[in-house]
Amino acid sequence: MASSSGNSSQRSEEDLMDQRKRKRMQSNRESARRSRMRKQKHLDDLTDQINQMKKDNAQILTTINVTTQQFVHVDADNSVLRAQIGELSQRLDYLNEIINLMNNSSNCATNHCTNDVNGLFEIENHHDFINSSWNLMYLNQQPIMAAAEMLQY
Repeated sequence: MASSSGNSSQRSEEDLMDQRKRKRMQSNRESARRSRMRKQKHLDDLTDQINQMKKDNAQILTTINVTTQQFVHVDADNSVLRAQIGELSQRLDYLNEIINLMNNSSNCATNHCTNDVNGLFEIENHHDFINSSWNLMYLNQQPIMAAAEMLQY
């Protein structure tokens, strides 16, 4: 009987070892399953982040394109305005020169002078200049002054 009780205790130890082995295998399987699930969740999270970043990039690119178009438009408008400022400044200078010439010629007409104070020109036929229909519109005009407020965008 000793051998049967030894056999039985050996068998119960083997059963216990088998049971522990099965339990460990089951635990390992469950751990591997949880690990795969964590990896899949992490991969899904990264994929979601990639998709969100792609959307953000597309939105940023659209904003950059719109802003660039607006900049080009404003830059073109500024170029036109700069050209207009240059042209108006030249016209203003020219008109002020004409007014100064008219003022000097009327001073010379009343004083019968042949040279202005600065010696820049001589007026011999000042009556012809004053009486010319083209020059009448400049008589008694004040200098044209440009103000920055007029040219604001």
